[in-house]
Amino acid sequence: MKYFVLIPDGMADEKIPALGNRTPMEAADKPMMDALARDALVGTVSNVPQGMVPESDTANMAILSFNPRIYSKGRSPLEAVSMGIEMQPDETAYRCNVVTLSDGGEDYDDRIILDHSADEISTPEAAELIAALEDALGNDVRKFYPGVSYRHCMIRKNGNDTYPFARPHDILGQRIGDYLPRRENGGGEFYDLMRESFDILNHHPVNEARRARGLKPANSAWLWSPGKKPALPDFQARWGLRGAVISAVDLIKGIGLCAGMKSIDVEGATGNVRTNYRGKAEAAIGAFRDGYDYVYVHVEAPDECGHRAETENKVLSIEKIDREILRPVFDGLKSSGEDFRIMVLPDHPTPVRLRTHTIQPVPFFIWDSAKARDGVAAFTEDTAAAKRFYVPFGYHLMELLLNPDSEVNTNE
Repeated sequence: MKYFVLIPDGMADEKIPALGNRTPMEAADKPMMDALARDALVGTVSNVPQGMVPESDTANMAILSFNPRIYSKGRSPLEAVSMGIEMQPDETAYRCNVVTLSDGGEDYDDRIILDHSADEISTPEAAELIAALEDALGNDVRKFYPGVSYRHCMIRKNGNDTYPFARPHDILGQRIGDYLPRRENGGGEFYDLMRESFDILNHHPVNEARRARGLKPANSAWLWSPGKKPALPDFQARWGLRGAVISAVDLIKGIGLCAGMKSIDVEGATGNVRTNYRGKAEAAIGAFRDGYDYVYVHVEAPDECGHRAETENKVLSIEKIDREILRPVFDGLKSSGEDFRIMVLPDHPTPVRLRTHTIQPVPFFIWDSAKARDGVAAFTEDTAAAKRFYVPFGYHLMELLLNPDSEVNTNE
C-alpha cells in the first residue's frame, strides 16, 4: 500500500462576494479532487488544538501524526533544521521575516506594515539583505541565516524562547508600534534589532533597485516564533513506512527531517502561486518509484494568496494543484498496479477577507483504491461539514489513513 498526502496550505476559506458568494474551493475547477471525493471518506478535522496558535507548524505537525501540545516548540527551530543549522541546546531560533514598512519619514513605531513578504522577494535578493544584517548586527551571541524568499532565521545563545512576538501576517495595514516588542516585558533587545534593521535595509542597493522596478522594498526585519532545538519521534519507526516530504517551505522540510523523513527539493518551487507544481508531482512519483511508502506534498500557494488577499490567484492555485499535482500523481500510482490511498486537506483556513490563519476545522477526504465509499458531489467546506464526520484531533488522521474503517479517536 502506498500513501499520498496532499496539503494545499490554507485552501479553506469563507464565501466571497466577488466569487458569487462562493469560497475559492467552490469556485475552482478541480475535477480530480471532486471525482476522488465522490468515492472517498469525507469529513472535517481540527488540526490545531484549542488554545494553540493556528500556525502551519502546529497544523502540519498534527497531520504528520505528532501531537502539537507535546512536540510544538515554535516554527523557527524546525526551519533552522531544514536550513542545515546545527543548533546547540543553549540556542534559540527566531523567524526573521524581511517585511515592507511604510517609509514616509515617520518614526519607526508609527510605520505601517504593508507586506509581510515584501512582494514575495526573491531568495537571491533576500540573501543579500540578510548578509547585510549579519555584517551589521551579528556577533558572538547572535547570527542571521538566509532562507527562502522572505523567510529567514536568527540564532541567539541563551535567547528568550517564550517571548510573545506578534505575527507579521496578522497585522497587515496596521501601525507597528502597537505590536513591537516592549522593553518592560523583556523585549528591548528585539525592539532595538528591528529598529536598527530598518536603518540598514531601507536604502540598501537591493531595495533601491526593487523600488526602481515598482516592487516593495524589504526594509525591515521582523522577529517572531522563537523556539529551542526540536525533537520528534522517528516516523518510520512509529508507522513502519518510509516517508518523504516535498515542500518549498523550510518549516515543512524541517518537520520531515526531524522525524527522520527524506526531504526532496524541487527546482523552481517558490512557495507562491508561481511555484513548480508539475515538478512537485514528478518528485512525488519518483519518490514512490524509489521505494517510499508515504509521500507528503505541501503547497504553500493558496496560503500566500490568502495572506495577500488575492482571490483570483487563490482559485488559480487550487486549480493548478488539482491539474498539475493531484492528477499526475494519481495516474502514476494507478499505473503501478499497487493499492494506494490519497488524503487531501488544507492544514488550516486562510480566509482572503482576514488575510491570516483561523482555527476552524478544515475539510478532508481519504480515497482508497481498494474500496469506494459514499462521498460528496464536490469537495468543499460545506459538503465536508454536511457529512458530520468530525475528527477532533488532527494527529489521529494518520490512524484513519492507515485504516479508514477504524473508530475515530476522540481522546487527546
